[in-house]
Amino acid sequence: MPLNTIAETGQHVAPVASSAEFFGHPRGLAYIAFTEAWERFSFYGMQALLVLYMSGYLLNPGVIEQVAGFAGLRVAIESVFGTLSTQALAAQIFGLYIGLVYFVPIFGGLLGDRVIGRKRAVLIGAAAMAVGHFLMAFEAAFLPALAALIVGSGLLKGNLAAQVGALYAKDDRRRDSAYTAYCTAINVGAFVAPLVCGTLGEFYGWHYGFGAAGIGMLVGIVIYLSGTKYLPADSLNTVAAADRPRLQPGDVRKVIVILVLLAITALFWTVQTQVWNTYPVWLRDQVDRSLPFGLMLPVTWFQALDSLTVLLFAPLVMLLWRRQAQRAAEPSDLVKIALGCGFFAIACLLLSVGQWLSPAKAVPVYWPVAFHFVCAASYLYVAPIALALVSRAAPVAVNAMMVGSYYLGLFVGGIASGWLARFYEPLGPAVFWLIHVGVAVLGSLSVLALRGMFVRVLELDTKPAG
Repeated sequence: MPLNTIAETGQHVAPVASSAEFFGHPRGLAYIAFTEAWERFSFYGMQALLVLYMSGYLLNPGVIEQVAGFAGLRVAIESVFGTLSTQALAAQIFGLYIGLVYFVPIFGGLLGDRVIGRKRAVLIGAAAMAVGHFLMAFEAAFLPALAALIVGSGLLKGNLAAQVGALYAKDDRRRDSAYTAYCTAINVGAFVAPLVCGTLGEFYGWHYGFGAAGIGMLVGIVIYLSGTKYLPADSLNTVAAADRPRLQPGDVRKVIVILVLLAITALFWTVQTQVWNTYPVWLRDQVDRSLPFGLMLPVTWFQALDSLTVLLFAPLVMLLWRRQAQRAAEPSDLVKIALGCGFFAIACLLLSVGQWLSPAKAVPVYWPVAFHFVCAASYLYVAPIALALVSRAAPVAVNAMMVGSYYLGLFVGGIASGWLARFYEPLGPAVFWLIHVGVAVLGSLSVLALRGMFVRVLELDTKPAG
């Protein structure tokens, strides 16, 4: 299909700015992907340190008193979730933070669709995130820093992801591979971030790590600005309000069913979010990370491994799907999501078994390493596939808002992961990870049970779109 074909977007049918190609895709995909890679570098660089920073430093006596407004926040949190230990409080704050980061893109997407345009929303959001990262260098500004990161991510995430879909016509079968490339860029940033920001934070000082995250966000802004002419035009500047797409008969039902699917993906994200929440605490306290010559493997490097395995597996999984498609045996998108949830159940089972078979504080390092390899397959079968499915099935009139709504699953999952973290200390790690096995299995079974409804209402092909 010619790359200057009219692309159906969430705002209006608008032409892509350039027909230039990038490995068979519009060149705008490259700028979006590299922007996202640096945005994720900044985001995951801070996130890799956040729970360790709070539980090991910020929430301790003598430091916590310096954080403006924290006493009121603690009262509010404990009035809902009960009295919490330092570790549980850190996990719950993280859960609330990550949940809100993925909730506000709904409103950011609506603003991008209807008020300020996607490009302006992305730039404002990126600037707010940069400010938030630099504010993390000051203990007193911890809460304003989190607020800036939440608002900034809300403006950036849904609108940047929606621009990927806007590069393609709705029936363009390259859309799945474009979102896979987009999610791969996420993992490039997420891989490098813990190595750079995590190492700086763990060995040289927390604030060096946070500062590096802020610099990464500035790089992302520069890349995005340099590729503006290759991005889909914001039709808000050229189309009258009366001419913008409106909801059609049946669209409301589609929106409701998409939200049901996203509620199920929340079970996957509840488990996956623990990789950045309680999992680093488990690594710090239970895994033998010793190296020769008295060295210690940094906790944050395991989070880099989490992304590296995705990068290694992505081409293999795409090759597998291509070969399955040639034999008419490739699973549908919904089956892929169900399989992905099942893979994560296996990953958590590895952690539970590793803990059961090992002495306290001496779990061999090969258990978490194996965990990350299974997680990679799980992620590739769920995250890019569900995102592409939402982008393809959502009504045109609210496409960016619904792409933003994709992150509702992460919102619920983040808060749920923080709530589940309270059971880590009283139940012990082995039982704690076994609970997450059950959560992931429930997600898999739910997708399969409701598959018929999803296919019928969303008018999905029973074969994958890629």
